[in-house]
Amino acid sequence: MIRGLLGRKRGMMQVFNPVGEAIPVTVIEAGPCVVTQIRTRDRDGYEAVQIGFEEVPERKLTLPERGHLKGTGKRLRHLREFPADNIETHTVGDVLDVALFEAGQQVDVSGITKGRGFAGVVKRHGFRGGPRTHGQSDRLRAPGSVGGGTAPSKVWKGQRMAGRMGGKRATIQSLEVVEVIPERNLILVRGAVPGPNNGLLEIRRAAKVHA
Repeated sequence: MIRGLLGRKRGMMQVFNPVGEAIPVTVIEAGPCVVTQIRTRDRDGYEAVQIGFEEVPERKLTLPERGHLKGTGKRLRHLREFPADNIETHTVGDVLDVALFEAGQQVDVSGITKGRGFAGVVKRHGFRGGPRTHGQSDRLRAPGSVGGGTAPSKVWKGQRMAGRMGGKRATIQSLEVVEVIPERNLILVRGAVPGPNNGLLEIRRAAKVHA
């Protein structure tokens, strides 16, 4: 069985468990996804299942993309590869949905974080800034010294400074699946996941299962 699906983040809400506790959950529309290619060890050097998600008009795809998807009969926007327990159980054209997941299971969710633009060190790295008194007038959110003078006479590589924040791939591990709604292709996972509403997500079987 394949170990993951593609989906879209639809937003956050809260649900209540049987004892009345409010649980914050993210609503993810996962699938349906279509198997577009099987990667084999003999031909490709590794084993994986490539799946596609989200149909689009044919004019949105290039000629090579149309040729690649010809065997599926679908026009799919997003393609990703996932490992599988046994690739022989999958064939090109198979449709995969949220039935892969069940309540109580743990998953890893990956996405592109929200882009925050150019940000200072207080917002980007959590610096506290300089003192608000003792003659300081313009150092409230400044980073302070970024390197020594005589030694080492340089700014160390990796020094935390102001710069572009967000817009990077991030993964939240071991999120609990609270509920699966197969008739609407929805899964509810406890907590927050990366990215804005309607952002593309990869939902994988958890690499580290926490008790």
